Amino acid sequence: MSAPETARALAWARRREAAGRVWRQFRTDRGGLVGLLGLILFALLAVAAPLFTDPADLDVTKTTGRPLQGPGADYLLGTDETGRSVLLLVLGGARISLTVGLAAAVLTMLIGTLVGLLAGHFGGWVSAVLMRFTDFFLVLPSLVLAIALSSVLDRGLVTIVFAIGLTSWPSAARLVRAQTLAVEARPYIERARALGGGHTHLITKHVLPSTLPLVFADTTLQVASAIVAESTLSFLGLGDPTQVTWGSMLRNALNSGAVSAGAWWYVIPPGIGIVLVVLAFTLCGRALETVLNPRLRTSGGR
Repeated sequence: MSAPETARALAWARRREAAGRVWRQFRTDRGGLVGLLGLILFALLAVAAPLFTDPADLDVTKTTGRPLQGPGADYLLGTDETGRSVLLLVLGGARISLTVGLAAAVLTMLIGTLVGLLAGHFGGWVSAVLMRFTDFFLVLPSLVLAIALSSVLDRGLVTIVFAIGLTSWPSAARLVRAQTLAVEARPYIERARALGGGHTHLITKHVLPSTLPLVFADTTLQVASAIVAESTLSFLGLGDPTQVTWGSMLRNALNSGAVSAGAWWYVIPPGIGIVLVVLAFTLCGRALETVLNPRLRTSGGR
């Protein structure tokens, strides 16, 4: 085995050992395990829903149920105002809400990681400009800005993802910048710089790998925020009108008079879905944050 191959093998061995160590520490957090099991359950339901449901069942022209029919043998969670199964709507909404939340969180962390890395690594006027830009977005009401973007741009899931990602990245940028500054102060960074390592080498080989664990932990928390933001925008009528999401279900329930009619089966399931998914992501994110941030471990909690 050549020297480069040996180095790569050792690097992968260290990564596997580190992953195993993280998992051993993570599974000692009961809240994190509960959140992880909840996420796995919701993911399986969202992925498997198309396998045992027929898209025609959600077609308003082919429904056989009565409007706002209560739960029963035919419809376990009742029907909506058009006679469609609320259970199928909740499962379909889970898939869309999770997809939008994950995509928006990834976009948020990509922008925040890029800005934070550049500001922390280069410093000087680069950091000053990027941080003032970050502070500008940080003081703006993110929900109001997301509503404005969703109102101006074409309505759709891509617009929702873009609006959430563009308004939620400042906190991620500040986190990554702080971690980058901490990594840049370590001796091996000075050695790499003294040996001729350029900016690209330092960022990609040393700084970024050291910041990725915290980025990953923060991403799980950002997903929870993104799901709440997507549900809020859909509830306000700014989502994709052709897609069923938990937020749009709550909006339709309000507009159809389901609340005043006492049709609790149309209001409670999507609301519980939002709460449980957000709680699961939050529990996982907090547990990962504790495992991956040594300062939180040594302080004895979150």
